[in-house]
Amino acid sequence: MDNKKLGIILVIVALFLTAIIFLVKAREDTIIGKVITEKGSCFLNDGTCLHADRDITLYIIGLIISAAILALGAYLIFFDKSQKEIVQTLERQKHIQIEEEKFNILLKGLNEDEKAIMKAVRDQDGITQQTLRLRTDIHKSKLSILLDSLEKKDLISRKEKGKTKQVFLKINI
Repeated sequence: MDNKKLGIILVIVALFLTAIIFLVKAREDTIIGKVITEKGSCFLNDGTCLHADRDITLYIIGLIISAAILALGAYLIFFDKSQKEIVQTLERQKHIQIEEEKFNILLKGLNEDEKAIMKAVRDQDGITQQTLRLRTDIHKSKLSILLDSLEKKDLISRKEKGKTKQVFLKINI
């Protein structure tokens, strides 16, 4: 059940419980009022006062329970959105972590230079070969050979951009 719906139900239950408590108290007050009008006093034949004999702890306990139910209902109604945001954030973090693990598994099958290239391309998809050369500190000819190898493995793709080429990740990780 949705937290908001549960909160509304709890608020209704709390209001219903409060109404019952006040109705019972009003009924008792009415009975005491009738006794006072009949006898002209709040004292009974045995000398006990109807007001002193009344036990209000049950009313207080009932109102405390009602207030707690009302507070819980209000919490569920108004703070439901923040809980959904927290859950969504956790799901996004989990997705990112899974993607990171997949990428790390992929990197295990590559040598150190290929790993450096893949990480740099992942950090900046569409990076130019010149920028990639500077970031990885790999010589121009060796970088070209490594990029050919990664292209044959179907991990990257290259597109012409002026006198250089842009490098893109071809895999969906």
